[in-house]
Amino acid sequence: MTLHRPAGSLADDEHPIGLTPADAGWERVALRVVAVRPGEVVTVRTGGFEAFVLPLSGDCAVDVAHGSGTERFELSGRESVFTRVSDFAYVGRDSELRLSTRDGAEVALPMARCERALPPRYGPAEDVPVEVRGAGGATRQVTNFGVPGAWDHADRLMACELITPDGNWSSYPPHKHDDTCDVVNEEVYYFRVAGRDQVTPSREGFALHRTYTDDGAIDEDVVVRDGDVFLVPRGYHGPCVAAPGYPLYYLNVLAGPGPERSMAFCDDPAHGWVRDTWRDRDRDPRCPVTTADGRRG
Repeated sequence: MTLHRPAGSLADDEHPIGLTPADAGWERVALRVVAVRPGEVVTVRTGGFEAFVLPLSGDCAVDVAHGSGTERFELSGRESVFTRVSDFAYVGRDSELRLSTRDGAEVALPMARCERALPPRYGPAEDVPVEVRGAGGATRQVTNFGVPGAWDHADRLMACELITPDGNWSSYPPHKHDDTCDVVNEEVYYFRVAGRDQVTPSREGFALHRTYTDDGAIDEDVVVRDGDVFLVPRGYHGPCVAAPGYPLYYLNVLAGPGPERSMAFCDDPAHGWVRDTWRDRDRDPRCPVTTADGRRG
C-alpha cells in the first residue's frame, strides 16, 4: 500500500481530495477537500460517516438536512490556514450538506464511519483551544478544534490542526496510537506548505515526514509538498520538519473502533526522553502563529 499520496493523486471531478476508507485500505477515516466556486452550491451526502466542515480558505455557508430538520451555519473562514483559526461545523451521518459561498472557498471535510447519528452543531473560532506544544526548535501550534475534551459532540471522529514555523520540528518525539497503547486509531496527515510570503500555500516549498514500525514493515521518510496526504495505518509517526523559509500546516484526522474517542499515544522509547528537555528551554516566540482574531506578529 502506498502511504504517501501526492497532491492530485486523490483528485476527482468534484474534489481536490477524495480519500475513502477503501482508498486507504482501512475501516473508518476519510477526507474530502471541496472547492466551492462563487455562487455555486456543492451537495455532499454523508451516508454512514460523520464529518467536520472546516474552511481552509474563504467563508462558506452550510445548509444541513438531517433526520429532524434543516439547519444553516454561516462559517467565518480565513485567507489561508496560516492566517486565522476558523469557524467549523459538525454534521452527523445520514445528512445532506449544501455548501455555498459568495467569494469562493476551499473546504476540508474530515470524516469517520460511525454508528450513532448526532445532530449538527456550530463551532465558533473563538471557542477553539489553541495550544503551544514543545520548546526550542520543536515548538509548534496545535489547534484543538475537534479533539476529545475540547469537542465531545462526535461518535468516532477526531481532528486537529498543527502549524509548524519554518525550520521547526513537530510530531516529535515520534509516537503511535496503536497496539501497545490504549487505543487503535487510523490517522491521516493532510499537508499545506506556505510559500515565501509565509501565508499563501505553494508547491514551491517542502517539508519532511517520517512513519515507521518496530517490525520494519513500514519505514517511510518522504518529502511532502502542499496538498499531499500521508496515511498512518499503524506505527510511530514523526517528525514532521518544516524546511527553513516554508511554514508547515497539517490537518490530522483520526478514528478508531472505540469504545471511546481517544487520542492517547505512546512515544518511541528511544526518543521519549526529549520531552524532559523542554522544561529548561524557551518556546519559539512565533507560536502561537494564529488565533481566532487572526495572525500574530
